[in-house]
Amino acid sequence: MSAASKRGTLASRAESFAETFQVSHETIHSLERYVELLEHWQKTTNLVAQSTLPDVWSRHMADSAQLSGLAPNARLWLDLGSGGGFPGLVVAILRSGDPDFRMHLVESNQKKCAFLGQVVRTLKAPVDIHAMRIEQFAENAQSLRPDVVSARALAPLPRLLELAEPFMREETRGIFLKGRETDAEIKAAKDRWSFDCACHPSLTADDARIVEITNLRRRHA
Repeated sequence: MSAASKRGTLASRAESFAETFQVSHETIHSLERYVELLEHWQKTTNLVAQSTLPDVWSRHMADSAQLSGLAPNARLWLDLGSGGGFPGLVVAILRSGDPDFRMHLVESNQKKCAFLGQVVRTLKAPVDIHAMRIEQFAENAQSLRPDVVSARALAPLPRLLELAEPFMREETRGIFLKGRETDAEIKAAKDRWSFDCACHPSLTADDARIVEITNLRRRHA
């Protein structure tokens, strides 16, 4: 595909994204700049699977953006294992017009954090980046009371709930993107945890779901 054809294809997909999620021209421009930076950094830093770059608007942008609609009133959002910024940084860009919104990204890989930092500075997104392991962040941020804890492709649900548990207050919702093993992961998680669970269909993949967790409690032997 020529460079001109590629730009035209990406523009078309950006327009489709804007229509699906009803976002402003300014927001789409910010997301397009994010994609440009992602493609540039991907040459030297493994931010996403290389094979997914041609479908970045559906595989990464839309997949992340769908979470924002599940928690439209969230003001403080915590994203664990943010990697290249999915889903947390996408949600933050979508919510940039809300002066009360703040996103916290936790990522231990220093190169990925450098990338996230450049995107945040370039777009002036409402984001704090924590370059450390999730367990270390939990020890240093015990007063953080997020409305939402999210994660994508981080760990199976039993382990994911263990990582999220320090931040799951009574009013906190866990919103996690999961794949075809969702039912098995939920069943395994219930061996160790008590929680309320709702599964939402994914807009981007027939075999994926969004798992919403509330009232998380550790089961006692």
